[in-house]
Amino acid sequence: VCNSHQIITGEFTKNTEFSLPIDALEVAIEGRVGAEALVMMDATALAEKYLGDAIYANVLMMGAAWQAGLLPLSLEALEKAIELNKAGVEGNLKALQIGRWAVAFPEQAQPAEATPEAPSLEQIVETRAKHLSKYQGSGLARKYRKRVAKVKDPALAEAVALGYHKLLSYKDEYEVARLHVETLEAAVEASFDNVKAIKFHLAPPIFSKKDANGHLIKKEYGPAMLGRFKMLAKFKRLRGTPFDIFGHTKERKMERALIKEYQKDMKNLESRLSDDTRDIAISLAKLPLSIKGFGHVKMRHAEAAAKERETLLAALNQPTPQVQEAAE
Repeated sequence: VCNSHQIITGEFTKNTEFSLPIDALEVAIEGRVGAEALVMMDATALAEKYLGDAIYANVLMMGAAWQAGLLPLSLEALEKAIELNKAGVEGNLKALQIGRWAVAFPEQAQPAEATPEAPSLEQIVETRAKHLSKYQGSGLARKYRKRVAKVKDPALAEAVALGYHKLLSYKDEYEVARLHVETLEAAVEASFDNVKAIKFHLAPPIFSKKDANGHLIKKEYGPAMLGRFKMLAKFKRLRGTPFDIFGHTKERKMERALIKEYQKDMKNLESRLSDDTRDIAISLAKLPLSIKGFGHVKMRHAEAAAKERETLLAALNQPTPQVQEAAE
């Protein structure tokens, strides 16, 4: 019995394009145990759907294993063990039964879900404008909307809506603080019981030491850091001003420079968009989406994006075959 739910591993921190080879893994397991003996189910999704918490996935898997005849124990013994454990008894008893049901009636337990419709351009802009208002303020949101509204081609407008938002909302110290304040306590409360303290592992650029490769070294901070996050989040309006003490690092300067560069590129595209340049323009508008990560990882991706930008601009500046032929 195998939980098919995908959980990103630590490899993602080294390679942001990493994806799990799910099909190959399933074939490998089938080859070892035989297709008839294998039960694949997304136990994590089932636990979240029917019990509201992925934490029940393991007991759900145990119920599935029992129903498949793989546990040499009585159902009564499993239920008694759950009761004696005295931890989430009601939920775990339900998880046990849902696991059994998922094996006995797999089509009922895991109905095919409709593929969600792709969001419209208006929805994309609205969602990101709201985020920018939280990120910095209504002024930045208006700037974003105005830039996207200038693009008349729908496909290019969507690309700009995605790429420009990515650059405008770079995740600096103020944003990290805001996200912790808005989400952390609620997320911990929803997922864990009896949490005594929360520790943070951070590498603030202006305070942290570097290793032999020049990379920042993370340091452990205690629960008091959440209070500091609450204070820091209030100073987000200093972002990009002379009073922004975090804005003088190499990474922050690069991020602001990328915004200006992008604005210039998009302005130049307005008068040069044609059927021949459309695909190049869209690729250029989406280029910021490839700049992922933080610190030296982000710098490396930015360097790769800069090279790709030069290639796209060179292609954009080349005369089309028709123009070239007319000139000759």
